[in-house]
Amino acid sequence: MNTYKDYIQEIEERKGQGLHPKPIDGAELLSEIIGQIKDLNNEYRADSLNFFIYNVVPGTTPAANVKADFLKEIVLGQSVVAEITPAFALELLSHMKGGTSIEVLLDLALGNNVAIGKDAAEVLKTQVFLYEADTDRLEAAFKSGNGIAKEILESYAKAEFFTKLPEIAEEIKVVTFIAGEGDISTDLLSPGNQAHSRSDRELHGKCLISPEAQAEIKALAEANPDKSVMLIAEKGTMGVGSSRMSGVNNVALWSGKQASPYVPFINIAPIVAGTNGISPIFLTTVDVTGGIGLDLKNWVKKLDENGNVLRNESGDPILEEVYSVATGTVLTINTKTKKLYNGDKELIDISKAFTPQKIEFIKAGGSYAIVFGKKLQTFASKTLGIDIVPVYAPSKEVSVEGQGLTAVEKIFNKNAVGSTPGKVLHAGSDVRVTVNIVGSQDTTGLMTSQELESMAATVISPIVDGAYQSGCHTASVWDNKSKANIPRLMKFMNDFGLITARDPKGVYHAMTDVIHKVLNDITVNEWAIIIGGDSHTRMSKGVAFGADSGTVALALATGEASMPIPESVKVTFKGDMKGYMDFRDVVHATQSQMLKTFGGENVFQGRIIEVHLGTLNADQAFTFTDWTAEMKAKASICISEDYTLIESLEIAKGRIQIMIDKGMDNKNQVLKGLIAIADKRIAEIISGEKPALRPDANAKYYAEVVVDLDQIAEPMIADPDVNNADVSKRYTHDTIRPLSFYGGIKKVDLGFIGSCMVHKGDMKILAQMLKNIDEQEGKVEFKAPLVVAPPTYNIVDELKAEGDWEILQKYSGFEFDDNVPKAAARTEYENMLYLERPGCNLCMGNQEKAAKGDTVMATSTRLFQGRVVEDAEGKKGESLLSSTPVVVLSTILGRTPTIEEYKTAVEGINLTKFAPSHKLLVK
Repeated sequence: MNTYKDYIQEIEERKGQGLHPKPIDGAELLSEIIGQIKDLNNEYRADSLNFFIYNVVPGTTPAANVKADFLKEIVLGQSVVAEITPAFALELLSHMKGGTSIEVLLDLALGNNVAIGKDAAEVLKTQVFLYEADTDRLEAAFKSGNGIAKEILESYAKAEFFTKLPEIAEEIKVVTFIAGEGDISTDLLSPGNQAHSRSDRELHGKCLISPEAQAEIKALAEANPDKSVMLIAEKGTMGVGSSRMSGVNNVALWSGKQASPYVPFINIAPIVAGTNGISPIFLTTVDVTGGIGLDLKNWVKKLDENGNVLRNESGDPILEEVYSVATGTVLTINTKTKKLYNGDKELIDISKAFTPQKIEFIKAGGSYAIVFGKKLQTFASKTLGIDIVPVYAPSKEVSVEGQGLTAVEKIFNKNAVGSTPGKVLHAGSDVRVTVNIVGSQDTTGLMTSQELESMAATVISPIVDGAYQSGCHTASVWDNKSKANIPRLMKFMNDFGLITARDPKGVYHAMTDVIHKVLNDITVNEWAIIIGGDSHTRMSKGVAFGADSGTVALALATGEASMPIPESVKVTFKGDMKGYMDFRDVVHATQSQMLKTFGGENVFQGRIIEVHLGTLNADQAFTFTDWTAEMKAKASICISEDYTLIESLEIAKGRIQIMIDKGMDNKNQVLKGLIAIADKRIAEIISGEKPALRPDANAKYYAEVVVDLDQIAEPMIADPDVNNADVSKRYTHDTIRPLSFYGGIKKVDLGFIGSCMVHKGDMKILAQMLKNIDEQEGKVEFKAPLVVAPPTYNIVDELKAEGDWEILQKYSGFEFDDNVPKAAARTEYENMLYLERPGCNLCMGNQEKAAKGDTVMATSTRLFQGRVVEDAEGKKGESLLSSTPVVVLSTILGRTPTIEEYKTAVEGINLTKFAPSHKLLVK
């Protein structure tokens, strides 16, 4: 066998990159290592022992299965290894978290050797990642009179796996590190262009911020061995843009603590902070690892003597520093008083970071252990026939007499589990909810599969209606990294029970459809809760939450999620949309008008945007709900009229049927089941039994925003404002400018139409504009490249059937070929139209990019530094975000158009229109 020698060769190659041996997850390699351990004269025995003890991935990996079985042999005396005593073997089993290790511990505990059984039972009492097969064995043994099984169940009923853990420290010393000024996107912590390495934690850790920052963090840690390094977003919010488990993993790798001495590069308990706190979805990810996220409020708006906010020449509030957190500052977190101190000086109350639930996450080393622990305690108590002993902090339940429910409150009440029966819950309540739809995307999917293995899950929860594994984030370039990672991911997820974009058996054509679009189609009930591994998991049906790869794994394994019911902001519309405007302009104007109305305060941040679109179907409404990630909202809910919802469900049914016809359904016929759910929902609406979701008329909102369509007089552009003197104002998505700001003279180097923000209508707008320009000018001539990536294959097929794709082909200089996909990212562009493969393309930033220093006009959602375009020496790259017609015209002209040029170009074009509903969309 050459597996071990190949591993040694890989180790040598990694040394050249400054890396340690890659953790072992393969059965063949570990079996060979075990063989070398058994051979006392083997030249590799010492290294093999070290690899076996300290370098095996736990959970349900093939290697973990082999390791657990060998440790069982040692405990039973069937194999003798001087360096691994039976007691040490049991200790190693205790760090393997679940899967075969639990099976082995149960074999030992319930076996014939009483002494071994008692020792194994003591280890089992510390474990929480048990599944039905494990608990069924315990229950059967207990009912047959097994005393050890009874003892284990009694321990579980008392939740001793939690109560016997050490309490969290009363004082936590931290030393500060300013990771950046202004909002810090998770791209800084885990760049999208390094997505391929996320499952190799040590390698991926090298992309955190910069090598210089890593050296500074390391130096701070070495100089302060008794303190944790706290990464800070100065004058901004930490972790905006996405959940990015890999970002939290990277922070933990550099500044956290090792989860187990026997598992390398899995660190927990990072401490992060921001002047404006932590982005909600990122904070959820921090909770997964038992970390701490602080809202510092160390910069505040300066007021005059009358209490009015002072503003600078740009109209932005002037900030003044309340206290310093400059790099190297030593602070103390007191978990008892729940305050932050500099020496003896109290700086700020941080009680939001130390709610009873968050303290439990910190104590248990992460939120998973609490979720599984509660389920295990419930099972044990039920099996023993006793009441549940109050161990965990009771869930906060907020119920206001006489107050109606917002849309999200209604959905959470319907899906709640474990709450007080009959009690109506309002915003602020902590709730466990069942999840209907789950999405995993390809650049985080490998981490999700690792999380599933680490929590010993082998099959999707039966209460999930449907789940999908996408291939969109690696769609544009099918390189060696993708070829190595994606088929492996698709097989794992397909075996687990998900519908997968690629068929491991190769029966149906590989789909690279944008995950959010697919989830939007397979969500067939507006009362659904959706969890997806991307911040743009924001459906126009149901309520969807972007989540880290771990929360996605938890939803897949348990069919549940836990979170507080968020507050809501109600968004309605008045006035009329001008004929030459596109709905994307309404989306940008919503953000702009909201900020103006509330004096620069983003009332959307961390809340649900309940948008009363009413008349827009799910495809078009998705443009709004998708953008709410950039509004920093936690999620969004679209309130629709009955007939509009029926139309959206019929569209969804048709697209699900296409997936079935392609052969994508699995043995459980998940897709067929979704069509049945849609049919049932349509019937309920038509009969009047259950109309479309409406909030109550007397629901309470944090704020209400009325968008005045009459004020939207010209196209609106989200500008990264790369040259703003205030660094904290750059790359925020909050600078929304009218087209006239650019005076028709700003050079545009490249245009991009694609990603999740466009729908079929955008592709038709593009086709019609090209056709019109041809007729008017006699030809179409691009003065800048135009890259077009349709969101889904369904849209391409529909455009072909309707004749629009033929128009696009006529003017394109490149068209994707699935039979010969690109093997390398494009580095140079000609002034022509590129018809790219469906998927994320430039928006993702991990494969295709614009040339450094370019000014890009895009329909994308991302304007972060270095995402779509990197800086060049002496010139910053910038990604301006606008509507499809603005992008098309900018590439034809090679510059931003004037408003007159724009109006002429869109005359007669069927833009995405919107008119406010005349119905009162409340119950």
